[in-house]
Amino acid sequence: MRKKADLPQKTCKGCGRPFTWRRKWERDWDQVRYCSERCRRQRDGAKAVTT
Repeated sequence: MRKKADLPQKTCKGCGRPFTWRRKWERDWDQVRYCSERCRRQRDGAKAVTT
């Protein structure tokens, strides 16, 4: 068991907050850009409205 402090972190492209590796992202960690589905939807929606 690893401590949460030992897990890799990234910064969310949507909200700018740091988030930690999750088991469900194990295969896709390199492609993960957003901390949550909500951030991903808001960011994609903002692009669609401005375009």
